[in-house]
Amino acid sequence: MSLYEDFKNEIRPKLQKILKHKSIMAVPRPIKIVVNVGLGEALTNPKAEEVMRESIMAITGQYPVRGRAKHDISGFKIRKGDVIGLYVTLRRRRMWDFLEKLIKVVLPRQRDFHGLSSKSFDSNGNYSLGIREHTTFPEIDPAKIDKARGLQVTIHTSAKSKEEGLTLLKALGLPFID
Repeated sequence: MSLYEDFKNEIRPKLQKILKHKSIMAVPRPIKIVVNVGLGEALTNPKAEEVMRESIMAITGQYPVRGRAKHDISGFKIRKGDVIGLYVTLRRRRMWDFLEKLIKVVLPRQRDFHGLSSKSFDSNGNYSLGIREHTTFPEIDPAKIDKARGLQVTIHTSAKSKEEGLTLLKALGLPFID
């Protein structure tokens, strides 16, 4: 059974009781997941963007969008319009598949992983986490990668507070340390 089916059939009714919502539609749920990679080195190494584009496509199943600099930053030798990152927004089925893979495969494979911090929530119940090496994803062949790079994953939820977001993500199976 997939994570989405578990959420729909088991987790959501339990959350409704725990959070004391009258309607099942008021129960918080994941809305989208944004996977982001900063590519400051792409200014000096043009191959870095190409390698990470292929990696993100393999990880998410979706073509990434180029993030461009909005302003000139002379201290970092960045000009307006330079590509400084790649990102993908996952929704619906791809979001649920990615979340399941993150919980069941990627996080347990991380080196020295003891759990996620519950301090990375914003005031609206959205959660951000960083992954140090993108090679922990099973789709990435470490032999074909020139350098391990980190990426950021942001899980946007319909929760109204940090506490609701934490309750939702714990119920989905994210391993938090308190």
